[in-house]
Amino acid sequence: MMILISVVFMSCANESKKSDNYEQPETNAEATTSAKSLSPHTSTMVMINEAHIHIDYSAPSVRDRVIIGGLVGYNTVWQAGAHKATWIETDKDLVIEGKKLKAGKYGFFVIPGQDKWEVMFNSRWDQHGKDEYNETENMLSLQVSPEELDETQELLTYEINELGDKEGEIVLTWEKVKIKVPFEVVN
Repeated sequence: MMILISVVFMSCANESKKSDNYEQPETNAEATTSAKSLSPHTSTMVMINEAHIHIDYSAPSVRDRVIIGGLVGYNTVWQAGAHKATWIETDKDLVIEGKKLKAGKYGFFVIPGQDKWEVMFNSRWDQHGKDEYNETENMLSLQVSPEELDETQELLTYEINELGDKEGEIVLTWEKVKIKVPFEVVN
């Protein structure tokens, strides 16, 4: 009898160990939650020389798609994120390529090209996608050269890097591309 109990106990223990690696199937509630977060809303901010600079965007993933030159076509306006337009806010004036961008809140749009990208700061920051984009409302436009990445950046990411006492850069990275927009804070 004692041997039978030991065998049953050991058998149950082995089954328990096997089930430690078992993954539960996704429930409908979990599937719904993950579907909502395919392009999670996020933001980044930094203080440079007493200037508070904030970027707010929705971050889509590559998910085995061709992004730049595919989903986001060359030579077409893109809201530089998913859903609503990406916006940038600064509480101090910035100088970008010798042009002043006054303190305020701006829609951030780009037109990707193979060799150059146009970057636009638009006075209408609260837009759905690029549906309401109007070039005449750009407060500042400039051209930047994209950098090609060796590895894929899965999630669209923005960074604001401090480069010096009053200098920084806005960096957009996604798929195999990175662009940088250097700026200086004006007091």
